[in-house]
Amino acid sequence: MPNLAPTAPADQLASLQQTVEDLLAAAKQRGASAAEAGVSHSTGLEVAVRMGEVETVEHTRDHGLWISVYFGHRKGSASTSDYSPEAVRTAVEQACTIATHTQEDRCAGLAPAELMATGELPELDLNHPWSIGVDEAVRLAVDCEDAARAADPRIVNSEGASLSTHAGLHVYGNTHGFVGGYPSTRHGLSCAVVGKEGDSMQRDHWWTSARAPEDLQDPAAVGRRAAERTVARLGGRRLGTREVPVLYRAELAAGLLRALAGAINGANLYRKTSFLLDKLGERILPEFVRVHEEPHRPRGLASAPFDGDGVATRAKDFVTDGVLASYLLDHYAACRLGMQTTGNAGGARNMVVSMGELDRAGMLRELDTGLFVTELMGQGVNMVTGDYSRGASGFWVENGEIQYPVEEITVAGNMREMYQGVVAIGNDCDFPGATTTGSWLIERMTVAGE
Repeated sequence: MPNLAPTAPADQLASLQQTVEDLLAAAKQRGASAAEAGVSHSTGLEVAVRMGEVETVEHTRDHGLWISVYFGHRKGSASTSDYSPEAVRTAVEQACTIATHTQEDRCAGLAPAELMATGELPELDLNHPWSIGVDEAVRLAVDCEDAARAADPRIVNSEGASLSTHAGLHVYGNTHGFVGGYPSTRHGLSCAVVGKEGDSMQRDHWWTSARAPEDLQDPAAVGRRAAERTVARLGGRRLGTREVPVLYRAELAAGLLRALAGAINGANLYRKTSFLLDKLGERILPEFVRVHEEPHRPRGLASAPFDGDGVATRAKDFVTDGVLASYLLDHYAACRLGMQTTGNAGGARNMVVSMGELDRAGMLRELDTGLFVTELMGQGVNMVTGDYSRGASGFWVENGEIQYPVEEITVAGNMREMYQGVVAIGNDCDFPGATTTGSWLIERMTVAGE
């Protein structure tokens, strides 16, 4: 059994570990050839304010457990929010009963024992509880909104500000003898306001999120950023249809990176529903692009010592010098593809694209004349074909300088061609999240408007 992080609430962690071990033992007693189980416990506080008044205060306390049993290659699963011994036995019985009615699946089973995260778990510094009271949480949210409303006279309304804090504990184990768990926290503050100038009205927002409360941005800075983004969009115009270079602001470029993660995800690959099917070892991005993950980044929002299969996580490249170097696989998908898990049950953890030397102003100069996209609407990515079409707004740029805001337009292309057409990636990553990238400049896309 791996050692547990020293910051863990030892008594609670030991209790959840015991619950997992009880689940696994009960499954073995009922004849299961293998089993895996997980239990979780979380607490949280969220407050929301609007126009200086409290709208909601919500305390949360959640817990639950699940068990999957295997009889050869037949699988059954069950879950419950009751931790009592009787409920544990019932969950195991239900899972075993379900397994008797399922068909054999050659890939149903545990990841290989030798890949488990045995030994001492890396200390990732993920647990920073925030013992903030409701009054203080409300004050911080109000300070954030007040800063936004006072930032510019064109801010005329607010959609509110919210502060949240969450602490969780999760334990996973399986019949390979692996049982591991660790605590983690996540805190956040966000604000959205409405601006008006003449007949034009716009809204925008900003946010901050971190494992530790001291890593959050100052509430007033979050509010001012929300206001600045809002007033910059006032007076938007429409564009005629054209083909132009397109620059994606950093937090939107992260969406292009997440689409890449989806396209190389094992579930989409073995189902043959990915536009990057059979592209392993081929160039999918320009040579200057490297995409990797850092699952052991201290305080990372997606950091984890092991994945959802109990497999030890590790840093790896998904794209090296523009070449697709690795898929993103859990054990089941890897088996279906005739490969080995990459330790990504649950997805990529802290996905990073290596950034270039240009800041935001430099990327605008590189764009020269074209569209700077700052907001996207809709879910317009066809994962099978790669066809891409999203509602958008942003700014028209000429000679590297923003000329005016634009709205009610659509940007369209194909993801394969968009990736191949990346001209530059900026170093202007200025948003919180588990995906790290600067802005992306794409050589040419179709912009549809009037």
